[in-house]
Order: sequence, then structure tokens, then C-alpha cells
Amino acid sequence: MGSLSPVATTMSGSKSSAGATTARKNFKRYIPMYLSVAPFFILYLVFGLLPSLFTLYLSFQKWDGIGEMKFIGLNNFIFALTDPKFGKSIINTFLIWFMSTIPMLFLALLMAFLLNQRKKSKFLYQVAFFLPYVTSIVAITLIFNSFYGSEYGLINVILRAIHLPGIEWLSDPWGIKWSIAIMVIWRWTGYNALIYMAGLQSIPTELYEAARIDGASTKDIFFHITLPLLRPVILFTVISSTIGGMTLFTEPQVMLGNGGGPAAEGLTMSLYQYGQAFVSFRYGYGAAVSWLIFLILLVFTFINWKVVNRGDR
Repeated sequence: MGSLSPVATTMSGSKSSAGATTARKNFKRYIPMYLSVAPFFILYLVFGLLPSLFTLYLSFQKWDGIGEMKFIGLNNFIFALTDPKFGKSIINTFLIWFMSTIPMLFLALLMAFLLNQRKKSKFLYQVAFFLPYVTSIVAITLIFNSFYGSEYGLINVILRAIHLPGIEWLSDPWGIKWSIAIMVIWRWTGYNALIYMAGLQSIPTELYEAARIDGASTKDIFFHITLPLLRPVILFTVISSTIGGMTLFTEPQVMLGNGGGPAAEGLTMSLYQYGQAFVSFRYGYGAAVSWLIFLILLVFTFINWKVVNRGDR
């Protein structure tokens, strides 16, 4: 091929120069927008991304927070995977998640359906449902802790008043798990109900009217219209509830202490990681545990996503 003519070269250079000038003008025009969002990214970089990368580096070290770090390779991860106490915390976390999340999401969907049928005072109910979510977790735990007392707790007093045996909420293995699960249900049901209600309000009423004209029952409408169209909302609540349940910390820590109560029956993964890092001052091991928790959470979230989306086609 022959070389470009001087005219073509000049035109190409002019186009490149014009494009660069336009890009500079656009950049200057968008500078205020970039500056408006810059604080978030700077804060995330300083307090989010960099600490996360540092914990990854720290997970391969032995460090007590004061002396020099000592590189030990994968020893922290190997010890965590062979530690029976960490295994027990994983089992406890999954049991509490199962005992709290499934009833919570079912109650939230039921509450949202009933609330969506109301024409009056809907806002007051929404505020009442949302109040537990904005209440201090520590305050909630302290109040529930007084309810769970063996002798003078409100729940056992009511049970004995109706001639039923009291429950050892804070010493029995299943009592401990149910005491934590009940607090989680109480706090998060209203929050998820409002999310479901927003999803219900986005479904066109014409679909329900057409289904009723065709003779569909309420059950058919719920399972063939409401649930499929709520699938993205249900997926969001399942994943957010999974993340919250797998990282449960404040409730067991305030109610049972750093050890998770008798025989560590209330010990969750996050509480175990906190105890190793900030009570025993094994920061390298605590960092390794935090990354194992992240991997467990990633796998479990993926499983939930596949289960909820099964049959989406």
C-alpha cells in the first residue's frame, strides 16, 4: 500500500487534536461531579479496601499487635480449619441462621401481603414495623436478656403462670440458639416486610384482574403471579439476610459474652474471630479467620442465589 498523502495526514492530525480538545472540555465540565463523589471513594479506599488488603497480608503472619510480624505461611488457615471450636462456631452460625431466617422471611412476606391490602393507616403500620430495625441492637439485647431470666424472666413467669415448665434460655444449648434467633426475627421481620411491600406495589394490578377473570384462585395468583414477580426482591432479602445471619455478632456477644455462653453454644463465627483477634491478641490468626468467613459467606450466598433462581426460565 502507498503512503498517506500530506492532506490525509493533516486531516487525521486535525481529527486527533479535535478529539483531545473535546475530551479535555468534557473532563473540565464533569470535574464538579467527580469531586462530589470523590469523598466516598476516598473514604472507601482508606477505611475499606486498604484495611481489607492489609488483613489478607496479616493472615499469613504471626502478630500480637505490638512486636514484629513473623511470616508463617498457611499455618493460620490450617489451624483454623482443624480447630474444633471454630467448627462449632460454624455449626452454631448455620443453625441460628436457619432457625431465624426462614421464619423471618415467611412472616415478613405474610405481613407485607396483609399490609398491602389495607387502605387506611398504612403509614402508621410501616413506621411500627420499621422501629425495631432502627433501635439500638445493644438496647434490644439487654431488654431481651431480662426476658430470658430463668427465675424472674418475663417469659418464664408467663409460662409458669399457665402451668407450663420454664425454659433455660441462657444455659440450655437449644434455648441459647432460640433466644438469639428470636431477637433476630423480632428485629428484621419488619424491615423485610417493607421491602416485600414495595415489591408488591410494583406488580401491575391488571395481572391480578386478568387472572381473576380467567377464574384463577387466590392460591394460583400467589404462586403463579406474585411469587415469580417478587423473585428479585426475594433474592435480595435472602442474600441480605444470609450476610447478616452469617456475621451475627452483637446479640450473642452482649447476651452471652465473648465465649458464647455455656459450652460455647452461642458462639458464632464473627464472635469467634473477635475473640481471637481482640481478646487473645492473635491478630494474624483473626485475620485468617475473617477471610475464611468471607469465603464461607461467598459460597453460601452463591448457593442461595442458585436456589432462589431455580426455575426462573
